[in-house]
This record gives sequence, structure tokens and C-alpha cells, in this order.
Amino acid sequence: MKRTPVNPWPWSLKLGYNQGEILQAANRHLICAGQSAIDAEGNPQHPGDMRGQLQLALDNVEAVLNAAGMGLANVTKLTIFATDVDAAMQHFDLLGTRFGRLGAAPPMTLLGVTRLAILPLMIEIEATAAD
Repeated sequence: MKRTPVNPWPWSLKLGYNQGEILQAANRHLICAGQSAIDAEGNPQHPGDMRGQLQLALDNVEAVLNAAGMGLANVTKLTIFATDVDAAMQHFDLLGTRFGRLGAAPPMTLLGVTRLAILPLMIEIEATAAD
């Protein structure tokens, strides 16, 4: 798969994402359900800890990708839902670390929501990927 970044403005690159990407010659397309700080038994983890929840949500996204024979480098779009956008932004270095070391900057959207489906979850990540 060939990925070509589309950035009419450079400001988003400082935040670790492209405004858009052109994908060519993709074979498979994976759409992941929202992943959050849930353990393997379905129990919420890290109550009140945005960083811990973001880390585990990323781990869970990566687990779904790996189960499909993909990795974070295959992510083509992220949508992040947070009950506290300011708190989420304080921990976006986790995204930069995980994706940056792969040279990946998938387009993303961060949305503030009043709550998530399961309390006490504060963040949820949807990902689409292709190879």
C-alpha cells in the first residue's frame, strides 16, 4: 500500500497527524470497533486515570490490529472520543510515541462526549486500517 500525506497546512504535523492521506493499492481494509481501557474479561481498568486509560485503549487497538495481521503502521484513520478533551490532550504524547516511532501520522479526530457506554471509561479509540 502506498500512502501519500495531504497537508495544505503544516500545523497538524506538530500534533502528530496528517490532514489527509491518499491510499493506493490497499488490499485489505479493517474497521475496528471502539477500543477503551477494558481488560480481556471486559472489565474497565484505570478509573480516573486518563493516561492509563489511553495507554490501554491503544494496547487494545494494537491487539485487534495484530489479530488481523496488521499493526499501528497500518492505521489510516483514528477517531478518539474523550469525556475530558483537555485531559486527553495532555496525554497525546502517547500517540506521538506509538505512531511516531513508526513514521506514521494517520488523520485523526478528537471528539468531546458527555460519557462513554461503560462507566468509568473516559476515552475510546476507533481505528480503520489497510494493507
